[in-house]
Amino acid sequence: MPRICFLINPKSGTDRRQDVPALIAQHIDKSVADYEIRLTEYAGHAETLARQAAAEGFRTVVAVGGDGTVNEVGRGLLGTAAALGIVPRGSGNGLARHLRIPLALPAAVRRMCRPEFQRIDVGHINGRAFFCTAGLGFDAHVSKMFAQAGTRGLSTYVKVALREYRHYQPTAVAVTLNGQTLHTDCYVLAFANAAQYGNNAYIAPLADIRDGLLDLCLIDSLPIVRAVRVSLGLALGNLPASGAAVFHTSRHIRVQAAAPLGFHIDGDYAGDAQEFEVALTPLALEVAK
Repeated sequence: MPRICFLINPKSGTDRRQDVPALIAQHIDKSVADYEIRLTEYAGHAETLARQAAAEGFRTVVAVGGDGTVNEVGRGLLGTAAALGIVPRGSGNGLARHLRIPLALPAAVRRMCRPEFQRIDVGHINGRAFFCTAGLGFDAHVSKMFAQAGTRGLSTYVKVALREYRHYQPTAVAVTLNGQTLHTDCYVLAFANAAQYGNNAYIAPLADIRDGLLDLCLIDSLPIVRAVRVSLGLALGNLPASGAAVFHTSRHIRVQAAAPLGFHIDGDYAGDAQEFEVALTPLALEVAK
């Protein structure tokens, strides 16, 4: 039987009262899968546990948590023979939604027993892997403030974004891709491997996680009228047609910012930098979906 290792982040999710190990035991099909459960204990632990599980011969290593946990497990599986599975328990669940993995825990666990396997592209920003999106500017700033908010969920994210919108200013950048350099302001510069941030907010609805290209979404400024158009475009999945953002595709991008600029990796704030190197490795990770 295939061996499955569930890596649970006990701090993920808005309802931490659930006994997740018991729910997994209740809904897994023991006639077709042999499984183990391991808990993460600190930030970055899931990457270490995933690498260990792959070395032990587990066919699928399942991230039970949000996009941050998925990112850690995915990093640990790069270059191994194990596939990344997801039981989504985060605020956004961007990669799970893109792969159409059920959001309900019972259905997601059952899916992991009889998954389909496929390979997906992997992005890197300044040497750090991302599987869904990475980005510079306002969305990274909001992710930093969101992490400090004390509560999770979509409503908290919206409140933080509206509060920070009143003060945030764009930064001048030079973006080099496809043999040309664009000199522009950056309010948001998103690098999309998958189509959405999470919560069905489609930053790059045409993105294909297997096409060998990143979709870039550039918003140089965000006055109130454009902000409304961007918000509707994210929600309706038609941002490219809205005229509120500029899109490019590329496999390799360099960005030089006029001042330190915050960036995020799969929704988690990753720090500030002035120079960014973003690249894509085609079909570098196997996923179970």
